[in-house]
Amino acid sequence: MINPSDYIRDGYLRIIVKPNKKQNYALGYDYEKQALIIEIKVPAEQNKANKEVTKFLSKLMKKKVKIKSGHTSKVKVLSVY
Repeated sequence: MINPSDYIRDGYLRIIVKPNKKQNYALGYDYEKQALIIEIKVPAEQNKANKEVTKFLSKLMKKKVKIKSGHTSKVKVLSVY
């Protein structure tokens, strides 16, 4: 699995979320979109995927994570502190 901490720039992490997968997983890095690809097992409805993304990345990186932009988009920018 990829270490998301390697892709943090100026306290921000850009990600692409793929919901409804088998497990939570940091799949890879999209160099064209300059974003980390994250698979999440929950569906993208009623803010479930957003909560799961922040919980998964917080646990994985052992840092606090908050969505800065992209609450309703698959491409998100996260604040990491």
